[in-house]
Amino acid sequence: MPSKNAKVRIINEHTLSDDWYTLKKYTFDLQRQNGEWQQQTREVYDRGNGATILLYNRQRRTVILTRQFRFPVYVNGHDGMLIETAAGLLDKMDPESRIKAEAEEETGFSVSHVEKVFEAYMSPGSVTEKLYFYIAEYQPGDRISAGGGIEAEGEDIEVLEITLDEALAAIASGLIVDGKTIMLLYHVALKGIL
Repeated sequence: MPSKNAKVRIINEHTLSDDWYTLKKYTFDLQRQNGEWQQQTREVYDRGNGATILLYNRQRRTVILTRQFRFPVYVNGHDGMLIETAAGLLDKMDPESRIKAEAEEETGFSVSHVEKVFEAYMSPGSVTEKLYFYIAEYQPGDRISAGGGIEAEGEDIEVLEITLDEALAAIASGLIVDGKTIMLLYHVALKGIL
């Protein structure tokens, strides 16, 4: 299916918050499919783009995941402790370099070869962020530190090594509810990587 460009005229842009990241309110005209123009208003949260990675071991059929506290999900009724793939914002780095550094910071594993599998917008109705998704094979000897993230950034990350079957069962039971993690676990299962 060919791509189709939206016809948009931005009328007004107003910054609502510029603290942790940027929240703006836009008023714009959008040309509808019937050719008519319609004025709309949306709030847009810009936190930058990010990358995520699933580390896997073929022989052991295991994956490396992390567990950490996430305040936004806590205030939405979850206990706050999410099991996730390693991830981080690009912070002016290219996605591949960033995810290699993030994997080492969070999991303690140093990976030299990563494979990009796709890109996706995770919440396109209100958030600008695009995620770059990667996978990489690891060996036990690739672990160069305990991981755990950067304490100065508020990270307190537990590193988990579990089988792919356990991870898939954790999705089914509702233990793993993070979207990027579910996507990468299903990707390696669907493609027969493990």
